Amino acid sequence: MKPGDFTGEQFVACFGGVYEHSRHFATQVWDARPNTGDAAALKAAFRNAVGSAGREAQLALIRAHPDLGNRLAMSKESTAEQKGAGLDACTREEFAEFQKLNADYKAKFGFPFIIAVRGLDRTDILAAFRQRLNNSADQEFATALEQIHRIAGFRINDIFEANA
Repeated sequence: MKPGDFTGEQFVACFGGVYEHSRHFATQVWDARPNTGDAAALKAAFRNAVGSAGREAQLALIRAHPDLGNRLAMSKESTAEQKGAGLDACTREEFAEFQKLNADYKAKFGFPFIIAVRGLDRTDILAAFRQRLNNSADQEFATALEQIHRIAGFRINDIFEANA
């Protein structure tokens, strides 16, 4: 079955994990009735739903994401993505650095560091983590949302490929 053939319930069940622990965006997108047979249109519809949600809802979305390298409270999608980047195989030193950077980042910005890890390795992620700690709060808020859209785009592509 292709996404364009889904009922609302099937659509939300399938796309509810596209945005981390935020199934309500899938419901909102379904209610808007975008072209669900086209991945690009669906990505745009999700982006619009998040963009129109307001800053508090966007902050809640950002905060719904797990800390990198943390093995607790992750969706199955995040678990697989972090494993693909080798975050499940950190050395003791790398794990300690992730923990320190996570704490420093959250203390500075009030939300977890978010990066689309697909195609990156631990070294790439740690380098981005260190660099982005120098950004302003507004820059990081915008960057976090952009990374979330990137992650969602990968997930939407995966769903379309699996249902092709």
